[in-house]
Amino acid sequence: MNQWNLQPLPAVNSGTKVLVITAHPDDVDFGAAGTVSHLISSGAQVSYLITTDGNQGGEDASISRAEMAQIRRSEQLAAGEVLGVSDITFLGELDGSVISTIELRKKFVKQIRITQPQILLTQSPERNWERIFASHPDHLAVGETAVQAVYPDARNQFAFPELLAEGLDPWRVEQIWLMGHPNPNSYQIVSSEVEKKFSALKAHDSQTAHMENLREMVTDWMQKIAERANLPEGELAEAFFVTTA
Repeated sequence: MNQWNLQPLPAVNSGTKVLVITAHPDDVDFGAAGTVSHLISSGAQVSYLITTDGNQGGEDASISRAEMAQIRRSEQLAAGEVLGVSDITFLGELDGSVISTIELRKKFVKQIRITQPQILLTQSPERNWERIFASHPDHLAVGETAVQAVYPDARNQFAFPELLAEGLDPWRVEQIWLMGHPNPNSYQIVSSEVEKKFSALKAHDSQTAHMENLREMVTDWMQKIAERANLPEGELAEAFFVTTA
């Protein structure tokens, strides 16, 4: 088990804008719903960009893949409502097929310039061998592409000049927060937000209804993070690798 040197997440002021970019519906809720809830309660404005349609998810083979994509979109909207996030954009890329391309980077840059966040929260581009679930190939590709979008392209007036022609001026993101990272350096206590996290996860019924040990599994993750952060017994936390951009 890696030794982590975890510090509290940087404080967020009221009005701070946060853009969350993930591969699938439900990714943000597994990895960061407690933190998102905390951010919103602190006055931050949180937006989501969901990359894929999620059509490879679920356990029920009787549901068509086209129907599953619609179900998962509705579930993410419902989960966002639980946390207070209503600005949710879906790219509709094919689940299981995401690679880091210049075309996908342009889409991410466009959303960064539209939302103008100070913080971009996304998935780790580095594989986490302790929690292989965090390292789905789509997650890794989205994380890598999102970091590339932050630097250099979102801030570069000469990158994607067609976006500039649309009135989307360059934007400099200040911080990147990576969830699912193998060596995080920051934590957020989410003990008081945990019921909202589980309500958001429950909204993803097609993905979680069959998971009898969902609460125990996710609680165990958060307990281990809290232990590594040397928090008092009983606290729960989510972990991130934070870097300035």
